[in-house]
Amino acid sequence: MNTITVLPRTLARVRISLQLPRIGETLPRSRCFSTTCRAFQQSQNKYDVEARKLSQKSLDEHEQEVKVRQHQVQRPWHRQDADKPPVDDDGNTSDEPLTKGKLLTTPTRLLKLILPLPIAVEKDKSNNSNTDYGRSISSNDTIQPLALLVHPQQPLSYVERLIQAELPPVLEDGKEKIPNVYFRAEDTEDHSSKSGKKSGDDGGRKNVASYSGLGHKGPERSDKKWVRWSSSTEMGDFIRDAARGREFAIEVEGYDFEMRVGVPSFGDRTYYMRARLRKMSSEIDALAKLKKECDLLAHRGAHRIAKAGFAALSGWWGVVYYITFHTEYGWDLVEPVTYLAGLSTIMGGYLWFLYINKDLSYRAAMNVTVSKRQHALYEARGLNMERWDQLVQEANALRREVRAIAVEYDVDWDEAKDVGEDVKEVLDEEKSKSGEKSAEKEKEMDEDLTRKDNRKRDDDKDSKKDGKD
Repeated sequence: MNTITVLPRTLARVRISLQLPRIGETLPRSRCFSTTCRAFQQSQNKYDVEARKLSQKSLDEHEQEVKVRQHQVQRPWHRQDADKPPVDDDGNTSDEPLTKGKLLTTPTRLLKLILPLPIAVEKDKSNNSNTDYGRSISSNDTIQPLALLVHPQQPLSYVERLIQAELPPVLEDGKEKIPNVYFRAEDTEDHSSKSGKKSGDDGGRKNVASYSGLGHKGPERSDKKWVRWSSSTEMGDFIRDAARGREFAIEVEGYDFEMRVGVPSFGDRTYYMRARLRKMSSEIDALAKLKKECDLLAHRGAHRIAKAGFAALSGWWGVVYYITFHTEYGWDLVEPVTYLAGLSTIMGGYLWFLYINKDLSYRAAMNVTVSKRQHALYEARGLNMERWDQLVQEANALRREVRAIAVEYDVDWDEAKDVGEDVKEVLDEEKSKSGEKSAEKEKEMDEDLTRKDNRKRDDDKDSKKDGKD
């Protein structure tokens, strides 16, 4: 028999919990994982701090730079290295001042004269009185270059006035005076032969000045003899004569100093001209090739027209021969037809030549035919004849200028090196054509004037006859 065990009343009231225990509460925490997380967080915070510091540093530097610039704009005398001249760059040291002047060429054909003027004159309001004319010598003892732009056709007196404007007056006998400026060039005349030794060769070279044209590239000479030039001499003539030596001197009265200036050589003098000529030669070469093709096609077309005319005349001759001797019509019909056809041809040709107003020649007819065909081909190929004429005229003008300077410097200029052999031939051909055209125009003008004079004389004679009657 089964027995039932009765639990105590206190135990019966106990609630049995069916919830499972939490894994996080029962399992021990891993210390290795927590340490790694803390290290990662610390390193990330460290990097963030460094990034903030760098960003703030760059911002501070930028703000400082902006403040410095604003400060410099408001107070220019507080700039960095304000006591140094602005011409001192990283590549040029102030220990090597400019002691020799330069004469440079410019693309505008002006001459840029740079002088090492050792006296710098500046405006000074504190010294603005009647005695010093508001000018004072600068405290900067370094040589300050002075740049002047001079045209080759201007006289030396113009350069003299420009230099005098940059100098303070000098005292002479207690009075202020504008200092005089003198220009001196090397005398290259051969004085080595003694007066007691005279020969035919020495006598021939006595009154002839030697010439090199090398300018500052010429050899250095130990014995230099200087010649003072008149202030009325043009700058270009003075430079051409001074090019026989390496340099010329500019002397200022009252300051006991002279400025030496290097003379430009032929290459320096014509540098921009030859560079422009080389640039134009490439365009001229391309246009010349296109023009040559068009001219060749035009001449071929004109010759084909001439051959077609000969073929038409030959066919007409064959028709006349056949009708005259192989048909029943005979010469009675052919004679008036040929006479009228020939007379009509002559009259038409005469009227055509009257229309074109040129000589009755095959060359004139060919020129008219070729010129019309050429203009048609130029328009079809896109050749601008105005641009072509402009380039040819400018190139020939530059060639004349360079040749003139080469003659003045006594230098043989190799033109083929700058423009090329093909372009040289094209320019020479166009130059000869322009010369022929100008001669033809002059001839036509002379003929027109002659006709007008003859008509005027005839009218005068007629009026006199009418008066007598």
